[in-house]
Amino acid sequence: MIRIARSGLSGWAAGIVLGGCICGLVYAQKPAANASGTAKTGIAGTWQGTLHLPNHDLRTVLKIAESPGGKLSATFYSIDQGGQGIATSSVSFQNGVLQFAIQFIGLSYDGKMSSDGNSITGTSTQMGHSLPLIFERATPETAWTIPPPPPQVAPMAADANPGVEVATIKPTEPGKNATYFTWRGDRLVIAGFTLDGLIKQAYDVQDKQILGGPEWMNTEKFDLEIKPDVPGAPSLTQIADVMKKLLADRFQLKLHTEQKIMSAYVLRVAKDGPKMTKNPSTGGLPGLFFGPPIVTLRVRNASMDSFVHVMQSTVLDRPVVDQTGLTGHWDFSLNWTPDPSQFVGVGWKMPPPTDAATAPPPLFTAIREQLGLQLEAEKTSVPVLVIDHVGQPSPN
Repeated sequence: MIRIARSGLSGWAAGIVLGGCICGLVYAQKPAANASGTAKTGIAGTWQGTLHLPNHDLRTVLKIAESPGGKLSATFYSIDQGGQGIATSSVSFQNGVLQFAIQFIGLSYDGKMSSDGNSITGTSTQMGHSLPLIFERATPETAWTIPPPPPQVAPMAADANPGVEVATIKPTEPGKNATYFTWRGDRLVIAGFTLDGLIKQAYDVQDKQILGGPEWMNTEKFDLEIKPDVPGAPSLTQIADVMKKLLADRFQLKLHTEQKIMSAYVLRVAKDGPKMTKNPSTGGLPGLFFGPPIVTLRVRNASMDSFVHVMQSTVLDRPVVDQTGLTGHWDFSLNWTPDPSQFVGVGWKMPPPTDAATAPPPLFTAIREQLGLQLEAEKTSVPVLVIDHVGQPSPN
């Protein structure tokens, strides 16, 4: 399925997931085009096709351009998910075979053009999940309308303490599998989240750090649309604050924090110091996104809090405690071969490496060698949330 991707309240990313499972949110950093390939007459133009999922269909559009020198470039759109274009990182057309990839979101496509040149039959693959996708050549009469990009919203005042102006909460429709947590225009739009999931996003914790509460917290799913009472696009901290206020008001959530000794991972600086690049930016939202080869986590303008959160919310099976002492924001890529214990919480099944001899190292080794950090398993004091009271959401 296609899902807007979130890497955590401490670090948000945007992307499209085809036929896979990715956990949540969304501030887009559009990848730069780096397309290349041998062009063949007839491939340039607009192609469109529908992904048929178990419970709904998703329309996709691929626009391919050819330079005078024969170089190809392409932009991919998922028009039922907002329609913002994502430039391909590679595209080629040789011997009637179209191949393209979007490295930033881990997507690849391989398809064969029909003899009349009007369709391409192939497979879209992302994070080990594949779906058939047939593109048809579009004409001005048959081309689907691509939604215009959402208007740019100025940042919310840094000292603002936003609350909730209006919010709607409704049960997720039965059979609806889409899950996302995204900022659209002046509203926070959330789909397919349990109350347990909402608490994890608002308080930046793992399942093991939430104690108590009724069983329905983990089973009943909700769709929410929230408009803050302060204009502008909120920061990550302001989004978390809005969520906490909404949970307290509409779900009657009351909780307190305790410290508990439990198994965790502790992140520290390795003896030779960090190998990451310091990002000089003083503003802008961070971006963290998973993609190939094997697993690569691409990080831009992110703090150690952001990195720790995405590791504990998506990759690892226990909390991660940051003891690096590193401040500011960083750029880096982390490439590793996951073991079966990783990504279990988000349901990703990573394919094994095709060549074990050239596969990247396991996670703990990769963090040390590529980032200059050390991740160690140990028992340590971790904050936990104890649920004192919670109820079904109040009427809209």
